[in-house]
Amino acid sequence: MITGDIKNKVDAVWDAFWTGGISNPLEVMEQITYLLFIRRLDDEQTRALEKANLFGEKLEGNPFPEGDDELGRPYNDLRWSVFRELHADTMFEIVGNRVFPFIKEMRGEDSTYAHFMKDARLTIPNAGMLQRVVDRLDKVPMENRDTKGDIYEYLLAKIASAGQNGQFRTPRHIIELMVNMTAPKPGDTIVDPASGTCGFLVGASEYVRANYADEIGADVGKHQYHHEMFHGFDFDNTMLRIGSMNMLLHGIEQPDIRYRDSLAEANTGDAEAYSLILANPPFAGSLDYENTAKDLQDIAKTKKTELLFLALFLRLLKPGGRAAVIVPDGVLFGSSKAHKELRRILVEDQKLDAVVKLPSGVFKPYAGVSTAILFFTKTNSGGTDHVWFYDVQSDGWSLDDKRNPLLDEDKLGVLAELTDAELAKNNLPDVLRRWSSRETSELARARTEQSFCVPRSDIAAQGYDLSLNRYKEIDHEEVEHRSPQIILDELDRLENEIADGMAQLREMLA
Repeated sequence: MITGDIKNKVDAVWDAFWTGGISNPLEVMEQITYLLFIRRLDDEQTRALEKANLFGEKLEGNPFPEGDDELGRPYNDLRWSVFRELHADTMFEIVGNRVFPFIKEMRGEDSTYAHFMKDARLTIPNAGMLQRVVDRLDKVPMENRDTKGDIYEYLLAKIASAGQNGQFRTPRHIIELMVNMTAPKPGDTIVDPASGTCGFLVGASEYVRANYADEIGADVGKHQYHHEMFHGFDFDNTMLRIGSMNMLLHGIEQPDIRYRDSLAEANTGDAEAYSLILANPPFAGSLDYENTAKDLQDIAKTKKTELLFLALFLRLLKPGGRAAVIVPDGVLFGSSKAHKELRRILVEDQKLDAVVKLPSGVFKPYAGVSTAILFFTKTNSGGTDHVWFYDVQSDGWSLDDKRNPLLDEDKLGVLAELTDAELAKNNLPDVLRRWSSRETSELARARTEQSFCVPRSDIAAQGYDLSLNRYKEIDHEEVEHRSPQIILDELDRLENEIADGMAQLREMLA
């Protein structure tokens, strides 16, 4: 959690772009990402120098070569700590004409992130603006891993609040809920096939780090955590750069973040490769139907991306693998053949664990679509005895476009300890608590309550409709009404009183 002072420093960086004429929030985020990467290279160089001096060894692991380039210019000038001290015009020339070409050619570095720098370019238009941005960014503390991650998350939140690009980011507290409910662990291979800013992968990494510090500190666990656990795919290079930096700043050394159209026929080689999927796939948008994987169309012959992604998840999961994915409400009750068949597969052929209905304002201000989270396990042999439903009515934030917090900041987390009154404003801790009891006490809950279980046979009888309102029962209080005769007698009495009153008025006026 970052302090008000750090937030002010980050806001100052953001404002330097906006006042300088760069108002596209994604462009701002991309330029900040480049500069953070350049600053990180300088930190790596410093660590390499300190190690070499300490042990009296030759400099190794340094991003910048020793000596001069082919034109006799020192590579040392490319370091953040060096060019930030130079005159604005000189710094602008070095960063634009030397630093950016240098990082674009770092393809040989063993870094997923460096791969996405091949298209990097400086769009800051003048020396004065670059100097302001570098000066302000230099004041933001980036030494501590937790602080670095929180700062980047805060920057990503500013994308969401700045306009139309916010759909790239699932709210952090919803990610936290899904991660805690699926409880990732060492040995898991986790994938988000529509990774965007890698929020789900970051959330999973933080959960594993918090709960399994000893296991991932050992050699085998450490390698698996940093090199094999996290996989993210996207076909937007800007998102890949931002997502890779997000992972990097959260302490993941070599995540597998790659350019990929997850639905394409060309990308079918990793079937049953993952043990956990966390995702909020696109609900609409362009789709190259002709190049969509044929095995996905065999399951769901449709152009709806949300259905094709569900089919993809079933292909990617290994047997025993689990998934928590956000879907639009239409997936739950759509009447097309593809809708019905996918729901039948989840219930009959796999193990559908839960449907968590989210309030429609969760993704405001940039989307008002009603959504739910599906939790399922791939078994290829059924296993759905009952499905657990929860009706989230409040997630701790107002459900209008402003999305103001309803509780103090320490009361908004999934793991917050809340009173009953506070739980009414933030249902998420209650979701997690009841989820852990879904095989015991939750089975006895009536369908009039906020959560309940529905047997598989009842769902099958409803044509595999998964909308919560199909099964939720509402208590109606019995109201006793007076008989019509009594009401008519009452009306007669009132009419007589009115007539008497009018007669008295006439006598007084006579």
